[in-house]
Amino acid sequence: MKRLFVAVLLVAGGLISGCATIHKQPVEYRANGTVLKGYLAYDPSIKGRRPGVLVVHEWWGLNDYARRRADMLAKLGYTALAVDMYGDGRQARHPDEAGKFAGQVRKNMGLAKARFMAAYDLLRAQPTVDPDRIAAIGYCFGGGVVLEMARRGVPLDAVVSFHGSLAPVQPAQPGMVKAKLLVLTGGADKFVPPEQVAKFRREMDQAGADYRVVVYPGALHSFTNPQADAYGKKFNLPLAYNAEADQASWQAMQQLFKQVFAP
Repeated sequence: MKRLFVAVLLVAGGLISGCATIHKQPVEYRANGTVLKGYLAYDPSIKGRRPGVLVVHEWWGLNDYARRRADMLAKLGYTALAVDMYGDGRQARHPDEAGKFAGQVRKNMGLAKARFMAAYDLLRAQPTVDPDRIAAIGYCFGGGVVLEMARRGVPLDAVVSFHGSLAPVQPAQPGMVKAKLLVLTGGADKFVPPEQVAKFRREMDQAGADYRVVVYPGALHSFTNPQADAYGKKFNLPLAYNAEADQASWQAMQQLFKQVFAP
């Protein structure tokens, strides 16, 4: 897969009110001629290079939720890049539109990988980032994306899927998965039922992957997103926020990062 040179376009620099120590910067980059609109966050008070983390959005697109997660990672001491997988910063307003956008990406994994790798290259090129220490996290659609990238051997130290799809577009082959995987899923998730979790475990065992699955009892799909209840009610979808699972899953991610990024 050809990697295209990516260039950062500073749209708004400096410090933004509301988080005095975090630098928040919209960025533009390209993959196969498509303009992608991401979001970069880091703590400028930290000296030297640090690990970088890619954040892949839910099926709604790169919205404030994904940006907030990037800010949270920056507060933990990482440089975070929220990725645009749809192009031109598109966001869905209805599940039908979201399904269409997500489906177009999942049906063309060459396109998906090109867009992911453009963001990967952009993050590694940042002066605040240690290019040899990169992880990726994803939510729902994004959780499925980061797992697909791991299946394809993208050189990531760690991959974390929050209530993401576990069904593969292409099953992992032995020796291909380089990253340590952490799958955080809801025990009552109607979109990721227990049989899908079981199939994922078998797939990873056969591939010889280093992985861990954590199931949060009673948690529905999108359990980390405080807006899940509103989405569920508005569109009659089995979604719900679960504060306990949200906090526990975030802690599990931090523990993995401390392990893989240990000096």
